Amino acid sequence: MPMINVEIKRNGTENALGVIRRFSRKMQESGIIPKVKGQRYAVRPLSKLAEKNMKVRRLARRVEVEKLKKLGKM
Repeated sequence: MPMINVEIKRNGTENALGVIRRFSRKMQESGIIPKVKGQRYAVRPLSKLAEKNMKVRRLARRVEVEKLKKLGKM
């Protein structure tokens, strides 16, 4: 990931809260925060067995929903 520097210099009559506010706005505009939050937790790819089990559960649920629709309960 390329480095993105956000630099804020205090204007002559600006107080500390103004500097913090400008820095926060600049950080949000740069898009650094979502990138860092996205990299916080690494998501491992599912194993083939886990994918297969999920598919089986999905198909079973679909059959159950169709059955309930035919009975008029859904």
